[in-house]
Amino acid sequence: MVAQPPVQVIIQTGAPAVAPREPYPLVPDAGKSRLAAGLLGIFLGVFGVHRFYLGYVKIGALQLGLTLVLGSLLESVGSLVVLMVAIWGLVEGIMILTGSIDRDAKGRPLTD
Repeated sequence: MVAQPPVQVIIQTGAPAVAPREPYPLVPDAGKSRLAAGLLGIFLGVFGVHRFYLGYVKIGALQLGLTLVLGSLLESVGSLVVLMVAIWGLVEGIMILTGSIDRDAKGRPLTD
């Protein structure tokens, strides 16, 4: 009878020697544009678009809701509410362009 070589069992513990690669390289997140946010506030501020752009979803939804819901339900008061929200958006757009509002919702500075 021929002798068989001993069987070796290899058990790997811990992390693999080489970490798996990401399918796509991570792209650094560029900051939001000050000019884009300011112009969105001036022209579409009544709908809160500039707030959505900067990541302030709750305030943007509030502005959008005030404009759409109260503006359409209340005829006499609705136009006043829409006018007030439009002025609110206009003022915020100017504040963004002048630098008074200079960060997005994640705290990153706005780019020029």
